[in-house]
Amino acid sequence: MAKGERKRALRGRAGRMKGGRGSGQGSTGQVRLWGRHPVEAALKNPERQHRKLWATREAIDNLDGELPPGFPVEYADVADLGRLVARDAPHQGLVLECSALEDVFLDEIALGEAARPIVVLDQVTDPHNVGAILRSAAAFNAAAIVTQDRHAPPESGTLAKSASGALETVPWVRVVNLARALEELAEAGYWRIGLAGEAEATLANVMPTGPLAIVLGAEGEGMRQNIAAHCDALARLPISSAIESLNVSNAAAIALYAAATRS
Repeated sequence: MAKGERKRALRGRAGRMKGGRGSGQGSTGQVRLWGRHPVEAALKNPERQHRKLWATREAIDNLDGELPPGFPVEYADVADLGRLVARDAPHQGLVLECSALEDVFLDEIALGEAARPIVVLDQVTDPHNVGAILRSAAAFNAAAIVTQDRHAPPESGTLAKSASGALETVPWVRVVNLARALEELAEAGYWRIGLAGEAEATLANVMPTGPLAIVLGAEGEGMRQNIAAHCDALARLPISSAIESLNVSNAAAIALYAAATRS
């Protein structure tokens, strides 16, 4: 469908805006995403089941790609869209309600492309940090991120916005027992490096040439003792003494860069 024809078709289906107000939460079993990059990526993801798109006419005009015939669209103005998302969320004229992604299992990843690192997060609960780590994982070709189901944020518009589309492209494995997941990675041949500021060795000194799992703990607390005990090595980033530590998402980005550039 040509762009002009698509606009006319969408205009014909547009109706009064309906849906929740103010919470930024989707309907039961649904996820509400907002912002151009997260929404475009979700629309292009064949694993997503889409329920409804609310949008301004300008945002529809600027979408990358064509919407499928019959796609449920409702036009709204900027103020109305603001009532569909979390307070002050930068929706950029696009709000999409869709299904949550299907579960991904660790063995699907561990038995895949071993040359690509896996990022393991121990109780990193801030959706902005997890989203930023997903974005870095996509940028540096990581195979997946792994989190403990009970101590990680759910899919959300806030997380997806921070991930800038990477939520749709980087597999996210949620496990019940993170220590057991690390054991399974070891059985699959992965060398597990935990980042810890108190470690004596630097990351470059313990970087392997084979399959790699990078383990990061929450800010402040760091990795739990049991998780650190399941790492093959602990390493620190060689940061200046002028600052105590880095944000976990910054540390993840540096570690992933180091993994991508290893010889």
